[in-house]
Amino acid sequence: MHACLWALRFWSLQLIAETMKWAVVVCAMVALSECLVQIPLKKGKSARENLEEQGLWEEYRLKYPYNPMAKFDQSFAVGTEGMTNDADLAYYGIISIGTPPQSFKVIFDSGSSNLWVPSIYCNSAACNNHKKFNPGTSSTYRNNGGALDIHYGTGSMTGFLGYDTVRVGGLPVKNQIFGLSESEAPFMQHMSADGILGLAYPRLSASGATPVFDNMMRQGLLNQDLFSVYLSSNSQQGSVVTFGGVDPNHYSGPISWIPLSNELYWQITVDSVTVNGQVVACQGGCQAIVDTGTSLIVGPQSSINNINQMVGATNQNGDYLVNCNSIAQLPDVTFHIHGQEFTIPGSAYVRQSHYYGCRTGFSNGGDSLWILGDVFIRQYYSIFNRAQNMVGLAKAR
Repeated sequence: MHACLWALRFWSLQLIAETMKWAVVVCAMVALSECLVQIPLKKGKSARENLEEQGLWEEYRLKYPYNPMAKFDQSFAVGTEGMTNDADLAYYGIISIGTPPQSFKVIFDSGSSNLWVPSIYCNSAACNNHKKFNPGTSSTYRNNGGALDIHYGTGSMTGFLGYDTVRVGGLPVKNQIFGLSESEAPFMQHMSADGILGLAYPRLSASGATPVFDNMMRQGLLNQDLFSVYLSSNSQQGSVVTFGGVDPNHYSGPISWIPLSNELYWQITVDSVTVNGQVVACQGGCQAIVDTGTSLIVGPQSSINNINQMVGATNQNGDYLVNCNSIAQLPDVTFHIHGQEFTIPGSAYVRQSHYYGCRTGFSNGGDSLWILGDVFIRQYYSIFNRAQNMVGLAKAR
């Protein structure tokens, strides 16, 4: 049995098709050897960047305030699911659904568990500028009849459930249950992605829908029951989600394996957060979720205020701004996790905008829970291990 690491990279649909053809040929040629299927990545514009370009960001942020903790409300673990309107999300990948395949850009979200895409039955503004799934043109589609209701910080996505073949990085996941939207929250209109593919645990899934990754495991499509994420720091290209294995080209040094503290999200215990050797947050420990579906590092207001104050940031309308000329002199912020240090330098936690200057990637969450989002994951290659219920972290290349 040969080991194949199935990877998903984000790029244009044309490149996806060409790369997939090549990947199939390569795999056939190297049967009984290790095969790494890799599709080039793309980082798209975030909703915030699109709104800034149109001069609509200030109006939007007041009308639809960011609520990063919406999807981590424990009450959503049964029945409905919580999501959030993160205007800074930029990473998405191509999957296809149906026979013949219909392609969609989706956010690979380790903080939720459902797969859903827009459907031809949706007339919301968010659906009208995105690809829509047409079940009538798929020979493998089956209707489920169940309803799906996913709550956002500023609205909801409603729709119904169906079954079809979902292809992720060349893997055909058969009889996969997924959501077809009939209405969508307004903020989705400004996002590059069409829908969301959740990678958290099944008991978080709305309407009891089996997550894509669980069906991958059940159908024996993976060499290992894990997936790993690399987010490129300096380019629109290079980011990758790898299913069934770990790509050593994307990290250096040892992997630190951290046991989960809650098998619902990818939740771990953080021992403390320090700046210049001084504890500024998580005194005595705190809980954090490693989440590819959140762009920033999010924490309780007092803790985030401490961190931003220590790095010299000032609060302006919810953004913590620093002098763009002083980024190289900013202190490191270090997360102490399971006896290891995970350091985020100023060059990694500061984001520069042509319209709003330089702001830190530390955001208020208004809760005791922390979210280690893309700002953290860009620095640390993240491995999500379902077989041992652990998260692995290694220094990203």
